[in-house]
Amino acid sequence: MFCWLSRIFRGLSRPTGRTTQPFWGFLSRSLILTSQRSIPELSSFVARTNTCGELRSSHLGQEVTLCGWIQYRRQNIFLVLRDFHGLVQVVIPQDESAASVRRILCEAPVESVVQVSGTVISRPPGQENPKMPTGEIEIKVKTAKLLNSCKKLPFEIKDFVKKTETLRLQYRYLDLRGAQMQYNLRLRSQMVMKMREYLCNLHGFVDIETPTLFKRTPGGAKEFVVPSREPGKFYSLPQSPQQFKQLLMVGGLDRYFQIARCYRDEGSRPDRQPEFTQIDIEMSFVDQTGIQSLIEGLLQYSWPSDKDPVVVPFPSMTFAEALASYGTDKPDTRFGMKIVDISDMFRRTEIGYLQDVLSKPQGTIKAMCVPEGAKYLKRKDIESIRKFAADHFNQEVLPVFLKANRNWNSLLAKFITEEQGLGLIRLLEIQEEDVVLVTAGEHKKACSLLGKLRLECADLLEARGVVLRDPALFSFLWVVDFPLFFPKEEHPQELESAHHPFTAPHPSDIHLLYTEPQKVRSQHYDLVLNGSEVGGGSIRIHNAELQRYILAAVLKEDVKLLSHLLQALDYGAPPHGGIALGLDRLMCLVTGAPSIRDVIAFPKSFRGHDLMSNAPDSIPPEDLKPYHIQVSWPTDLAKESSLSHSCNPES
Repeated sequence: MFCWLSRIFRGLSRPTGRTTQPFWGFLSRSLILTSQRSIPELSSFVARTNTCGELRSSHLGQEVTLCGWIQYRRQNIFLVLRDFHGLVQVVIPQDESAASVRRILCEAPVESVVQVSGTVISRPPGQENPKMPTGEIEIKVKTAKLLNSCKKLPFEIKDFVKKTETLRLQYRYLDLRGAQMQYNLRLRSQMVMKMREYLCNLHGFVDIETPTLFKRTPGGAKEFVVPSREPGKFYSLPQSPQQFKQLLMVGGLDRYFQIARCYRDEGSRPDRQPEFTQIDIEMSFVDQTGIQSLIEGLLQYSWPSDKDPVVVPFPSMTFAEALASYGTDKPDTRFGMKIVDISDMFRRTEIGYLQDVLSKPQGTIKAMCVPEGAKYLKRKDIESIRKFAADHFNQEVLPVFLKANRNWNSLLAKFITEEQGLGLIRLLEIQEEDVVLVTAGEHKKACSLLGKLRLECADLLEARGVVLRDPALFSFLWVVDFPLFFPKEEHPQELESAHHPFTAPHPSDIHLLYTEPQKVRSQHYDLVLNGSEVGGGSIRIHNAELQRYILAAVLKEDVKLLSHLLQALDYGAPPHGGIALGLDRLMCLVTGAPSIRDVIAFPKSFRGHDLMSNAPDSIPPEDLKPYHIQVSWPTDLAKESSLSHSCNPES
């Protein structure tokens, strides 16, 4: 049933330190600056008097007109009418005088759109349906009109009916009729409206649109290119409004935000979309603490009331701490299984492999305790874990069990002394049914491996009934003090920006920028929720000389591409910083959806295709001519194209 609306209608107000007031954004007729109404007008300006989901015993005797879809029909006596608000039972008249009404309502296929008018009456005693919000009443129909008939559907409009994602995306307009998609999109709208209210009305931000057609930005993700009519010249779709929002600060706008559409040509990635939405924010004269406080207040204010309240301030952790304890810069802190350094226990070990590792720079031995692993992990699971480590990290993972008969193929277990065993038990707080995974190698590599295995083991344990990650718990975390630069994967001797080239270095590390830039920390901060990055930002470089040095000397980028920004920084740019929240990913986590595609009205497929319209599509050569470009077909596609043209009588 459409219980989502009542969950939203319970209100989304949150204390902000200044005011607390109800706000019904998503169905309001206008953006209400000071909320006067408690209930939005859902039937203003349209052909109905009421919605299907709002009728109750208090409406008994009222004459109503309803519009909606036929959900199902029973014995040609009753039908259930559905609209965005909910369901209501309609009594089909059986007397001869209403034959035309009966014919319309009995012959119209399921999912046809009808308009009915009649009287709200009580259901007969014993026929009430307590599972329906409208279950105490029904509509005695007097007139009916078929607004549009429905052909046979490719799937039933019911959430419990399983459908492939391909089918759902192909018929997205039908998929949107389902209760879950309605809830997801309306809650998204409501949260965005609350965010606008918080930023604009309570804190003086200015909502400004920035251009979609821009130029190529050095570094970062791949950008989509758009041809122009000038030969050899192209626009790029911005991967974020980064440069524009900094220029707005130079322009004295002081506080900017935008519900920004962004674009990244990143190919097939399950958790990404080629076009996505972010809550984009920038402020002048702010530091990291100010940005963090703003975002904590924003989320607290806009958080849905049917979820547990957001508790602020959010905890904070450095990048180095996150990597050392969780093996990732976006840790899921809803459960333990932390990584522990056990190098000191094996300084005097006789195991040659471990001696060799500890003798190298950054060489370390790491361990992770899997609770009740001996009880729930099977032999094939352990073998799979070890194979994953070997295939993806070229590392050995050794399982250690307290029970002697469970030390499967573990060389390490045979050489652990009694003293080392007791030390491990004490340090990792090992219980009898636990299993310890041990690996040795370079610090970052060993931590990253155990970080992956931590999540894999959590999946295995939860598949067998162990509750580790409470889906109702929202665990926010700030990760700070990132490196300013990372070595490039393809050329490790060269550096690239860890965040983007406009991020300011940590004030304490500026002196290292000119001697050991790889050691410089940044003023970059990420917001993590339940193991997913939902936001990222930084304090920006506002000094043109420093920005020019980082671009040219450290990153080896062509500064001409950013001459407009460098020039602006020379004209009295204020200190500034900002952040962007990924709206799609945030809503995915808030609603508990399995994919970000479930919180976007018309998403692209895993491969970046619109299965409904078959975009991207080919363009005739004559349409490409004004842009001075032509398609260079791969051999196999060229043959296919040639064949299709030869079969076309008009080609």
